[in-house]
Amino acid sequence: MIQLAVILPTLNERANIAPVIDRLDAALQGVAWEAIFVDDDSKDGTADEARRISQTDPRIRVIQRIGRRGLASAAIEGMMATAAPCVAVMDADLQHDPKLLPQMLAAVESGDYDIAVASRFAEGASTAEWNAPKREKASGIANRIARKVTGVELSDPMSGMFLLRTETLRADAHRLSGVGFKILLDIMATVDEPLRVKEFPMNFSARTHGESKLDRTVAFEFLVGLYDKWLGRIIPTRFALFGTIGAMGVVVHMAVLAAVLHILGADFVFNRYSKEAAFVVGQTSAAVVAMTFNFLLNNELTYSDKRLRGFFPVLRGWARFALTCSVGLLANVGVAAALVRMGMHDYPAAIAGIVIGSVWNYALSSRFVWGRY
Repeated sequence: MIQLAVILPTLNERANIAPVIDRLDAALQGVAWEAIFVDDDSKDGTADEARRISQTDPRIRVIQRIGRRGLASAAIEGMMATAAPCVAVMDADLQHDPKLLPQMLAAVESGDYDIAVASRFAEGASTAEWNAPKREKASGIANRIARKVTGVELSDPMSGMFLLRTETLRADAHRLSGVGFKILLDIMATVDEPLRVKEFPMNFSARTHGESKLDRTVAFEFLVGLYDKWLGRIIPTRFALFGTIGAMGVVVHMAVLAAVLHILGADFVFNRYSKEAAFVVGQTSAAVVAMTFNFLLNNELTYSDKRLRGFFPVLRGWARFALTCSVGLLANVGVAAALVRMGMHDYPAAIAGIVIGSVWNYALSSRFVWGRY
């Protein structure tokens, strides 16, 4: 009977698959285990390599996700796909030491603990081989914030290697956000009853091959995860992100509008017709600039799991964004111009136009630019 499922989210880590399986095999002697690789449609054939090995090793399983990305959501899907009573999550990049798994499994199976965590910062742990002082410092800061915000008293609440009973995960799986990359923090902050935790000091190694699932938006995703845990059920997280970037776009919009009105104000004859014409030119220019700003930031942050990469994909994405937002742009400019004709001040009229256009922008850009409903 299977005792343990090890979940390994992957992204472009073909070269790591065989070595990590060898390490699991050596570490888990005497344990009935399986490994589930949850691959976010890697372009280097990671899923194919895992499938190749599974032909001769039935302990190896693969979930290849199409159109979905994200470490936390991958870990949740993998943990929900096993019949094993205990489940562990670890990276496939050879930074986590599978030799800790038997001790972690014994701690949870004993009934004395609900979850076992491999810690980079517990007494006896080492990050010397990691050799990334900036990342280590950033992790330390994130850990302090996580402890203060969530009340989770762990030396390493941002750890990516942990083990728990599958039933514990399933009981609250529907409440997990799956946003960002730190599923342990998500679990610890979601469960109603505090989990009894046992930490194990880990020798955290340097990455050898593959692509890190943590990029330059890591701090942003951490904050997003905290937001989702607090307010995500009141205001959907993605909508909140889109709206926040839209608010930043308002600042850009108003700055461009002011600049254009200032420039045109020196050349136009100040009668009613010329003032309206100057405003239409300024509002249109500001809307286009703000739209481009919003697209780039949304592509980088709001839709980081569906991020468009490369010059031509980004250019096509911008064109689609512009097309889907064109009706919103017309509504924006039309409503604002009408309000100006009715005697409203330029800037309140501009904001009214922005609000009208933003509803359309969010609804259709989510579907036709990044392929999400």
